[in-house]
Amino acid sequence: MTDGPKEGGSQEGRAPGGLARGVRDFLRAVYDVVVTALWAVVLALVIRTFAFEPFRIPSTSMLPGLWVGDYLFVSKYSYGYSRYSFPFGASNSHWNPFRFQGRFMAGEPERGDVVVFRQPGKTDIDFIKRVVGLPGDRIYVSRAVVYVNDKPLARRRLTGVESAAAIKRTLAEPGQSSAEAPEPYQETAPNGRSYVVWQLPSRVEYIHNNTPEYVVPPGHYFMMGDNRDDSTDSRSLATVGYVPAENLIGRAEFLFFSTDHRAELWEVHRWFDSLRFERFFTRIQ
Repeated sequence: MTDGPKEGGSQEGRAPGGLARGVRDFLRAVYDVVVTALWAVVLALVIRTFAFEPFRIPSTSMLPGLWVGDYLFVSKYSYGYSRYSFPFGASNSHWNPFRFQGRFMAGEPERGDVVVFRQPGKTDIDFIKRVVGLPGDRIYVSRAVVYVNDKPLARRRLTGVESAAAIKRTLAEPGQSSAEAPEPYQETAPNGRSYVVWQLPSRVEYIHNNTPEYVVPPGHYFMMGDNRDDSTDSRSLATVGYVPAENLIGRAEFLFFSTDHRAELWEVHRWFDSLRFERFFTRIQ
């Protein structure tokens, strides 16, 4: 009678195959994770390039609507796409595949839109301002009132407890250093779009509130910050000036996150208190 295989011999015969199968399963699992991660990165890049891109508000130039520490989404499809819509599109390297001129699937900004764009002359820097002038418009500022094609933009001084409370709250936000309380005005563009701007009473006679006439060239836009006395914008031709359509990134749509940054990174116990939940998921005026 033939003896069957011994128990020890059976384990020895299966061990090499079991080890190889284990290594194969491990490598397959690693491969699946890597492929999934790569697809996630590709999907994120597609969404960021063609749909929505997040931006953070770094300055007080758009107070009272946008605060330092606000995070918002910009719709990339609103105005079409240019080289600046793509990652590393601002690079002038001959290896850059996005060094094309103009825009495709182009759309036109409307008066009153809040727009993120690349600073003319320094296209590695992002700005966020409001569209005040379209191509061909004639614009000037006189005693803080904006004139478009010789007509003043309608303004109404906001008063009341609600307005005073909003000013007090916003003045306490990071980056706001003025000791003078601003005057809030509801400004209305010629297309009927209304928004709130800030003006310091003591600066009505300043040069940025009394400008020469600007004539917006074809294919360009005139931008201004809502915090009129603390904004570097198209009134400064040497710094910003007229913004080419090619430099537009997209239209600011809504906030998705906001923090006052008063909690340091290591102060985990203060993180929750630094969040401004009331600003989450609010549309931009």
